[in-house]
Amino acid sequence: MNPRRSDLRYVLGLAVGALGVVYGDIGTSPLYALRECFHGKHAIPATRENILGVLSLIFCALIAIVSVKYICFVLRADNKGEGGVLALMSLAFPEAKGVSKRFVRRMLVGLGVFGACLLYGDGMITPAITVLSAVEGLEVATPIFKHCIVPLTVVILVALFATQRFGTGKVGRVFGPVTLLWFISIAVIGLRGIYRAPEVLLAFNPLHAIRFFINNGFSGFVVLGAVFLVLTGGEALYADMGHFGRKPIQLAWFALVLPALLLNYLGQGALLLTSPGLAFNPFYNLMPAWAIYPMVVLATASGVIASQALISGAFSLTMQAIQLGYSPRLRIEHTSTDEKGQIYMPQINWLLMLACIGLVLGFRSSSNLAAAYGIAANLTMIVTTVLFYFAARHLWNWSRARSILLCGAFLFIELAFLGGNLLKVIHGGWFPLLVGAAIFTLMSTWKTGRQVLGARLRASSLPLKLFLDDVQRDPPHRVSGTAVFLYGNSEGTPLALLHNLKHNKVLHKRIVILTVVTDEAPHVSNSKRIQVDQLADGFFRVIGRYGFMEDPNIPELLVSCKEHGLDVAPNHTTYFLSRETVIPTPRPGMVLWRERLFRFMAQNSQSATAFFRLPANRVVELGMQVEI
Repeated sequence: MNPRRSDLRYVLGLAVGALGVVYGDIGTSPLYALRECFHGKHAIPATRENILGVLSLIFCALIAIVSVKYICFVLRADNKGEGGVLALMSLAFPEAKGVSKRFVRRMLVGLGVFGACLLYGDGMITPAITVLSAVEGLEVATPIFKHCIVPLTVVILVALFATQRFGTGKVGRVFGPVTLLWFISIAVIGLRGIYRAPEVLLAFNPLHAIRFFINNGFSGFVVLGAVFLVLTGGEALYADMGHFGRKPIQLAWFALVLPALLLNYLGQGALLLTSPGLAFNPFYNLMPAWAIYPMVVLATASGVIASQALISGAFSLTMQAIQLGYSPRLRIEHTSTDEKGQIYMPQINWLLMLACIGLVLGFRSSSNLAAAYGIAANLTMIVTTVLFYFAARHLWNWSRARSILLCGAFLFIELAFLGGNLLKVIHGGWFPLLVGAAIFTLMSTWKTGRQVLGARLRASSLPLKLFLDDVQRDPPHRVSGTAVFLYGNSEGTPLALLHNLKHNKVLHKRIVILTVVTDEAPHVSNSKRIQVDQLADGFFRVIGRYGFMEDPNIPELLVSCKEHGLDVAPNHTTYFLSRETVIPTPRPGMVLWRERLFRFMAQNSQSATAFFRLPANRVVELGMQVEI
């Protein structure tokens, strides 16, 4: 077989797969985006000039932000093949040398973490608005279903979240084909509308966007908050790059997604040119009556797929936060023996479900939800632009002028959208901001608390060299087997080791001091995974390195140490862990309420035994109290 033909098939296969995961969210925006411009909280009259102006703005937004910013530039900034805010954050400023640079790094890291936190707000709203807007098509077909919309949406959401524990591997195989059918369908329906009013094609002229602002003034600026809805899900292009690669994502966008979206928006616009009174739901009113029910089913399936992508993204983001030290350990279940990236996190899943159901019951309609949607995605895009400026300077040595010119142009557009989105705050936009601020508080408290706790432990720790000298001068009784002590400071002596020697008066013949380090890269190669240093008197120091998208497995890591001269027999190994009981005090470190919050999080985090996959019957935990 021709290698080039084989490569093309592979890329095409990935491109189809990317349709569901990457473009599910932005692909369902036609359900509600144009409607909100002419029928939402800040709607404008559906006149010919306004329709052409809004369509021109939609065209410019999709080209400038998605096609140029993300597809052409941001996708180039990959962290060993991975994308997303946290991956870009580690690229933007990887090293800190000097006080000023450390300050800039802290600012960038804080900005990146806040941008990641905002994605949780989107993860809560996206399933609610996509499924609700899809089901609302039944109301267009007949008013009989009016009172069934909300209950049916809740049932679908419960079913969606209840099936997460089974994994997305089998369902994922149909994601691409279903979304492919969705994009083809909305393109055909759009063409049907354009055929009835071809003058809608005049919207490709950007002068209509300029005239729109001239004619509408502040009202035109307000509509930007609704226009931005066509971009929601754009951040997924970058976040999911590691799953599919840059070329398949680019191919899917330019070959199918962008043309289908433009055709459907133009078709809806053509409908409004001839029938402005149908602005309450131009998507479903665009199609013939016989197609409404099949389209509701297809739209619901596409909405579920878009929701699935956001839910899986929340799982992955949480795992990254745990690995980078911004979240306490949470239960992680692997739903596939082949794909390590397929995980399920029960706590996150049920919290998202309760939030989604609460949003549906509270807002009652997709139009009301649209008033809360977009601001989190907008702020995340701004964060990405700022981090991309530093990443471009570091990765490609771009000049300051070139970086400012490009990123400044993106920021100008995104800040204009932010101005329109800020008006949504009082209508529900406060919700994703509140969620983002709450999660940022939790993450920053955990990160700072771990640093303060680590400083307290290091202050009371004995340097390893001094401990080894003491052991040589006064050798204790040694027993057979291997003892593994997990400790975050590779230079210090584990407190569990000191306590074990103090109380039990013995040491194992072989002592392994193991430190797990998370790199600022998504994956670590096997050649850099393990570092083994043989010390005196049967002591070994082992450093295991993992990427922030990898799941640590300590027994598996120790088996790999055999290649480095350390043969650890699993059946003759005992793991010693220290469990700290945190006691909040007025001492310098954190304010008292954050110390209490940190203690609560520490008490409810998953045990190190389960997180590192240690055999529970071979673990000994030694408790201690630490004042912070």
